[in-house]
Amino acid sequence: MSHDEPNPSADDLRRAAAVPFTPPGLNQRNWDRAAARLLAKMLGEFAYEEIIEPVLVTAPTSSSASEPTTETAGAAAQSALYTLRIDDTGVLTFRARRGAYGSWRIAPESVECQGRRFSDPLAFLARARELLGLDGATLGHLLREMSLTLTADTRLADTALTAPQLADLDYADIEGHQTGHPWLVLNKGRIGFSATDTAQWAPEARRPARLPWIAVSVGLAAYRGVPGLADAEDLYGRELDAPTRETFDAVLRDRGLDPAAYLYLPVHPWQWDEVLLPLYAPAVARGEIVPLPTDGDLRLPQQSIRTFVNVDRPDRHTVKLPLSILNTLVWRGLPTERTLAAPAVTSWVHYLRDADPFLRDECRVILLGEVASVTVEHPLYDRLPEVPYQYRELLGAIWREPLQPRLDAGERARTLASLLHTDPQGRAFTAELVSRSGLRPTVWLQRLFATLLPPLLHFLYRYGTVFSPHGENAIVVFDDHDVPVRLAIKDFVDDVNVSAQSLPEHASMPDDVRRVLLTEEPDFLTQFIHSGLFVGVFRYLAPLCEEQLDVPEEHFFSLVRAEILRHQARFPELKERYVTFDLLTPRIERLCLNRNRLHLDGYRDRPERPHAAVHETVPNPLAPAPWAHA
Repeated sequence: MSHDEPNPSADDLRRAAAVPFTPPGLNQRNWDRAAARLLAKMLGEFAYEEIIEPVLVTAPTSSSASEPTTETAGAAAQSALYTLRIDDTGVLTFRARRGAYGSWRIAPESVECQGRRFSDPLAFLARARELLGLDGATLGHLLREMSLTLTADTRLADTALTAPQLADLDYADIEGHQTGHPWLVLNKGRIGFSATDTAQWAPEARRPARLPWIAVSVGLAAYRGVPGLADAEDLYGRELDAPTRETFDAVLRDRGLDPAAYLYLPVHPWQWDEVLLPLYAPAVARGEIVPLPTDGDLRLPQQSIRTFVNVDRPDRHTVKLPLSILNTLVWRGLPTERTLAAPAVTSWVHYLRDADPFLRDECRVILLGEVASVTVEHPLYDRLPEVPYQYRELLGAIWREPLQPRLDAGERARTLASLLHTDPQGRAFTAELVSRSGLRPTVWLQRLFATLLPPLLHFLYRYGTVFSPHGENAIVVFDDHDVPVRLAIKDFVDDVNVSAQSLPEHASMPDDVRRVLLTEEPDFLTQFIHSGLFVGVFRYLAPLCEEQLDVPEEHFFSLVRAEILRHQARFPELKERYVTFDLLTPRIERLCLNRNRLHLDGYRDRPERPHAAVHETVPNPLAPAPWAHA
């Protein structure tokens, strides 16, 4: 270096050295807090699924007379001491509270090993590998997915809002502050994403982006739409500004191609770079797939990570795009057959709602239909049923009806999952909403159950049809006082199931819908409401309400049961269906989401999507018998 040249600054040197990217919030404080919470969650969910069997040491302590002010205070006040031997030299002790459906709620700060605080979920997996029955391949991938989940949790912890701040956010913005699936321990693994990818595309990044589009020859691509969007031109007229459409057409004409012979769809930039360009390279070379610029609209990724809300134009459709990453049990692609059938499924479900005065006029349920789709087959993979299913879900798009235009003045929407959220001070989001409503907690809960249950029950009893009303698919609509008033539901084609026992009401189902919708026997069809709503949401909401709203868990579930009985009394002509689709049976099968990853499918490739495991049964707190713990 010449002495005449100025000395480089620290920033110059850093840039020259290309300092490696470090995820935001990744520091010791955030990591330790996230790790302790994840370990407690893992112990609780593994115990619920009977992957582990902690041993009771002391009986539960008596309840505290005062209302707890933190997330764990209530649990500690009614908890018992348990032990768990994890290897030859280690015994964990922790305090846990048992609850409905045989659930476990473990205080993170109570976990110890050999008398010393223990809060490392990665070390737990390594030390408990024999106890958990893990093979080497599964263990290796589990450690990776858990580390990725923890890294995402540290970012959330670094930017966490208070419950009052969260309550002021719009529907799409709240999604970026959620902590993920409450039941699945490894809920943010996103295997396939780099750290930089996660910082750009994960919901907690909260970074709106402009998506590029592509043109695909109608020799590879097919379009379907509901009435009113039956032709692709109907969709593009609503979704694309005239100058954008002219630009797309001009790109094709400049290459000597006819725009009329192509369909347009957005693509996820990661999917294009990592999957589509490599695997569709011959089609790109032949001009059957042509890259296009962005349409200019900013879109924000939601909790499902592959779904984008248009934040520039909320009146435009939400788009759902395939994303070949492994996250929460499955590869997040779009199955070709189901994507093709999505508009037909939407039309049938909308028909049921619109022809039913109870659903249409009283419940005023919002069904966010998947109203248009483009599917793009792969010339080889789609003809090879034995290859891993991820290779048959590579390219396509679904346009879903936007939520905002369907809300009345003063209404606001929040996913059901948000009601499980607690802020850094331990304040439950639900407690904040109850406080803002001015209602007594039990009255607010009655309004919540009266919002959620009647439309779901009516679809089940009257039409033998269920949605999967888990926290992400079910959306609660509130009035201007934060009181629940109605329900919105999304994700029909993936999460609608119908009774395998034929019903007269199924006569209106078109053949293309019948072919694609999954069917289940009546005694298992109810599991979608049990596992999606009661076990998957209420199992966590009930203890929060006990801890922070002074509503005992028994009373919480008695209110749920009362709403079911109220609905049944409203429609006595369906009494035979209440026996056929029995939600009040004394015990229900225990669906297990974490067992699938640990013991059934692991991380192996397979030609069909995996399903939840079933392991024995649990007591149903909605049964007529007295409410009891496990």
